[in-house]
Amino acid sequence: MTTFDKREDSFEKKFMHDEELRFKANARRNKLLGLWAAEKLGLAAEKADEYAKEVVRSDFEEPGDEDVYRKIRKDFDDAGIEQSDHQIRRTMEELMVEAMEQIREGK
Repeated sequence: MTTFDKREDSFEKKFMHDEELRFKANARRNKLLGLWAAEKLGLAAEKADEYAKEVVRSDFEEPGDEDVYRKIRKDFDDAGIEQSDHQIRRTMEELMVEAMEQIREGK
């Protein structure tokens, strides 16, 4: 194996590792977001866990975060919960940072 091949293999492994971490962080963020939204919606613990799972599943509708945002936005609107678009998106960003930290720490 040449040095170039070794370098290419190393980059491929790093890319795969980074993508796996990004996937895990997104799923973790969505669970945390679902629990945050469930609290705002006044859901009890068992229902909050189920709601968080719904939020995680909603992320598989399309690439990116818009499907998750739309679910939270719609559920808040349907329940009459006042949260600005900015607050929801900011919470999504903050929880992504938290999710990444949790994964790095092995939680």
